[in-house]
Amino acid sequence: MKQSVYIVDDDPLFAQMLHDHITADGMRKVRVFHSGEECLQHLFEKPNTIILDYHLDSVQKSAANGLAILEKIRKHDRNVHIIVLSSQTRYAVAAETIAKGAEQYVIKDDEAFSKIDAMLQEFARED
Repeated sequence: MKQSVYIVDDDPLFAQMLHDHITADGMRKVRVFHSGEECLQHLFEKPNTIILDYHLDSVQKSAANGLAILEKIRKHDRNVHIIVLSSQTRYAVAAETIAKGAEQYVIKDDEAFSKIDAMLQEFARED
């Protein structure tokens, strides 16, 4: 059975590049969402992993940022693997996301895709 992964990122180019990278081996079924709210509407599908951007922008003033979406996901599903992506390099930001329920925190840098790929492989072995 293919590993089910959600990518939640408001940057369409980054999300597409990540999608293309993690589907290249044909081992994963990946859906891309450009808002946290859209992702929340599809949690009933029970993805194995959610890759969530820490800083989600939205045209809706009431739209939640990545941290708020993380908390909502955790309330809905305690078992889904969550990787938070961010350009933030401060330890406090990473620690906050882990405290709120993320399993991993990845800085958006040149090594981000390879780190995510390794994490997805590890999650697949665990599941």
